Amino acid sequence: MFVEMHLLQNFALSNLNRDDTGAPKSCVFGGTRRARISSQCLKRAVRTYVREQALVPSELLSYRTKWLQRELANRLAAGGVEAEQAGQVAARALELLEFRLKNGRTEYLLMVGEREIARIADLCREHAAALQGGDGGRKSKKEGDNLAGLFLKALDGGDAVDIALFGRMIATHPEKNVDAAVQMAHAFSTNAIANEFDFYSAVDDLQQQDDDEGAGAGMLGTVLYNSSCYYRYANVDLRQLLTNLGGDPDRALTAVRAFLLGMVHAVPTGKRTNSAPQNPPALIMAVVREHGLWSLANAFVVPVSGARGNLMELSAKEMLAHWNQLSELYGQEGVQYAGLATYLSSDAIGASNAVGIAVEKRLADLVDRVLAEVQPALA
Repeated sequence: MFVEMHLLQNFALSNLNRDDTGAPKSCVFGGTRRARISSQCLKRAVRTYVREQALVPSELLSYRTKWLQRELANRLAAGGVEAEQAGQVAARALELLEFRLKNGRTEYLLMVGEREIARIADLCREHAAALQGGDGGRKSKKEGDNLAGLFLKALDGGDAVDIALFGRMIATHPEKNVDAAVQMAHAFSTNAIANEFDFYSAVDDLQQQDDDEGAGAGMLGTVLYNSSCYYRYANVDLRQLLTNLGGDPDRALTAVRAFLLGMVHAVPTGKRTNSAPQNPPALIMAVVREHGLWSLANAFVVPVSGARGNLMELSAKEMLAHWNQLSELYGQEGVQYAGLATYLSSDAIGASNAVGIAVEKRLADLVDRVLAEVQPALA
């Protein structure tokens, strides 16, 4: 079973996700330039929102980091181990895990659950004497392999909900990889875009008329922005999620709820202090189905123009019309529930004509309905 999310979100002037030149990311779709927010950026926003809002207990979340040695050393030192010794023990533990260190950092980012870190720290304390020597204090290769096996066993995912949702890759130990339960599409604008240049000047408050620079700005520059109505799509595979969480239905349901709320409320942080991009989605649509996933991106092959009316209403109308096209062509076999919540006019967007879609009054009602539909499948 799958849960799909379709969202329309109109942002005022903003630069939420920048490319290497500092410009808002973009793509060509349907032959026209569109604004874009990368899937990686959106996943990061969801992970951060879930942690900040405590939608999942912190011990059931993970960290993406190269600084695992420092974190382990700090935890050991907090437990009374001398600082230098703590660093040596932590480094040796990561060596046993075959994570190469350079200047105290692993060679690539690791996604490690809080419980995994805690377990590795416990093993470091338990086997500190064996880890301290230059050869790890090993009396035999077999004993060394056994110790390495203990540390490797600790990398079991730690029941981390965000790892279960978004997966992880550990190049050194591919058997510890976790297949993501979530597919996250790049968000793109329903409208064609042209970036705007914001020329700015920053005045030096203490600069005087007779200074070398004379009166005027202390700094000049430009920043690129645009305003776009984004179509966002993602889905979560409940079977994969349940597998990743060791078959725990309660934890899986918590993960689904966190995913739903994160998709709705999380906003990327790019240039947010300069643009205050606090524009919640205008329409949230959720689908619970057994099979036959549908992105509705092709509703916007022809860009929607705000010159013809309300950009959000026109985008929603096109999205629901495309849903009807797919429903007519393929049928709705496997669709268990489809619903939406919106503040847009139901008449203006054609909600009453949307095939098999229930209109919920509030976001909370939509989320509750989705959770009620998926709970039996997770049991």
